[in-house]
Amino acid sequence: MPKFSYTVKDAQGNTQKNTAHATNKDAMIGQLQKQNFFIISITEEAVGMLGPKKTGSQKKRKQFRRKKIKLQDLLIFSRQLATMLDAGVPLTRSLTVIETQIESEKFFNVIKNVKEGVERGDALSVALANHPTVFNQFWISLIEVGEASGTIPKILNKLVFYLEQQAAFRSTIISGIIYPAILFTVCMGAVMFFALVVGPKFQNIFESMGATLPWITSTLLNIFAFIREKFFYITAAIILFIFIFKKYTKTYTGRLQFEKLLFKMPVVGDIFRIIIIERFSSQMALLIDSGVPILYALDITERLVDNNVCALIIADVNEAVKQGELLVAPMERSEFFPPMCIQMITVGEETGELSKMLGHVAAFYQEQVETFMKRFSTIIEPFMLVFMGAIIGTIVVAMFLPMFNLSQLGGG
Repeated sequence: MPKFSYTVKDAQGNTQKNTAHATNKDAMIGQLQKQNFFIISITEEAVGMLGPKKTGSQKKRKQFRRKKIKLQDLLIFSRQLATMLDAGVPLTRSLTVIETQIESEKFFNVIKNVKEGVERGDALSVALANHPTVFNQFWISLIEVGEASGTIPKILNKLVFYLEQQAAFRSTIISGIIYPAILFTVCMGAVMFFALVVGPKFQNIFESMGATLPWITSTLLNIFAFIREKFFYITAAIILFIFIFKKYTKTYTGRLQFEKLLFKMPVVGDIFRIIIIERFSSQMALLIDSGVPILYALDITERLVDNNVCALIIADVNEAVKQGELLVAPMERSEFFPPMCIQMITVGEETGELSKMLGHVAAFYQEQVETFMKRFSTIIEPFMLVFMGAIIGTIVVAMFLPMFNLSQLGGG
């Protein structure tokens, strides 16, 4: 009779590892489920001379639609794993089923490695932690809490909801920015086309006829001539500036100074700060609601908030909480968080519903940013069209204005 080694969690959340004999793997699963164990992994120890048999999916090379990992891959993985674990399907079998449906080659290799780790007896959180570029500390901490409490499906469903909200929020911000960016790019492209192609032809016509040009035409032709003569220098300078800017903002000091500059900008700074506060609030709400201790939640959020200014503030808040202060006191001293946010967190600490209040804060600021981005798109669209019309209209008028004076074009 085959011998199986297994790792399970009991009703109190304690991890147990042991071995037992059963007729097959399904029978072993049935025995453990009758004892009300949550199955983490089951591995058959006895292997035949030829090794484990390969399944049809292993023999046939899997075809993938793409190589990179998208947010959709993580959403589908979380949702499927939560559904199957909630239905009582063992972890290793759930991972095997998910593995066959993955469309990303890179993510397939990651989940395959995770499954192998679980089959060796590693906890799911440990196996996921081996891939920090895909599953960050936020994921690992939530899964650890789920393993300790035996509520992995519940935690995964909360994680799916959070990821979907963040994806929709990010999409709203991008949609509000991308259209003005496209219009501005088209406008600059039209200017470069006139400068490099149309301008020289008009200049040759005017010079051949000896026309006396209006100041607007001569000024514009001089600008076009400067752009043509210094085109490669201008292009090189722009590329060099972008390269140095990116390099500098990748350093801690550069990123910190750039963020401080953004926060000081009118309108943009306020929206940027609200986006950071929303991220902090939503992450803290999910972590605390899932059972992560507040100090550990602050430590995780400090690393994942993706803003050095806010990370320094969270570090100060963490130290203050360690000294016995309430969460709201150091947050208020920082002057980074708005009064509404402070009051909501105060109520949350007084009533013992901090995660619920943090969730309300995140939802409020998310709605505020979405409303602003919709209004911004509505306002900026006609403004950009007027801007484009003014630029291109000025160029057209400057080019054709000399032709209205036929005597000048005839040379006097």
